[in-house]
Amino acid sequence: MKRCSMARGCLQGVKYLMFAFNLLFWLGGCGILGVGIWLAATQGNFATLSSSFPSLSAANLLIATGTLVMAIGFVGCIGAIKENRCLLLTFFVVLLLVFLLEATVAVLFFTYTDKIDRYAQRDLKKGLHLYGTPGNVGLTNAWSIIQTDFRCCGVSNYTDWFEVYNATRVPDSCCLEFSESCGLHAPGTWWKAPCYETVKMWLQENLLAVGVFGLCTALVQILGLTFAMTMYCQVVKADAYCT
Repeated sequence: MKRCSMARGCLQGVKYLMFAFNLLFWLGGCGILGVGIWLAATQGNFATLSSSFPSLSAANLLIATGTLVMAIGFVGCIGAIKENRCLLLTFFVVLLLVFLLEATVAVLFFTYTDKIDRYAQRDLKKGLHLYGTPGNVGLTNAWSIIQTDFRCCGVSNYTDWFEVYNATRVPDSCCLEFSESCGLHAPGTWWKAPCYETVKMWLQENLLAVGVFGLCTALVQILGLTFAMTMYCQVVKADAYCT
């Protein structure tokens, strides 16, 4: 009986920690989903720059991520409250698979950076031909915002737009000083920096923030895995001592 009492006491402590962790996890998923829905509702015309993956927009990524986090957090919460071994093990396995998938994607990204660079530039240049066409308002707005905010023009050079228009012209968002039809003026009035390299340099300058975010995400997942396995073991131990 003493062992049973001790096991139950430990289980109760881990149970409430596990529940609190998953409640925060679930609330985080709600927040991500909410931001994704807000982006889809208010900025729905801002889409991806990729022609190969038109659904890969910021809003869709946030909605998918938020939904997944909410589902995992819900399973963890119910598993903790009910002390259900099946749900706890499901939570552990799903979170472990997500963690391994993220790690695999990160390794592949750094291993094949050059190939990804080349593919991304080809795909973006192909997407330029959809600029200003019917049904591609999102892509058009995305390019306009990128070129205006980053003060760049085209994927690798402003001449990328010459193939799109079949003429020596660029979108008005490429102009040093915006005005109607300024893209028809001389090249000296356009931004010269390539957008791909400019955005890439911006990401490299903010690599520390990206790294900290990635590290925090990994630590949260490892903490969730630890809580789940610890509670699972405590449930097994309590069942063994109290039966």
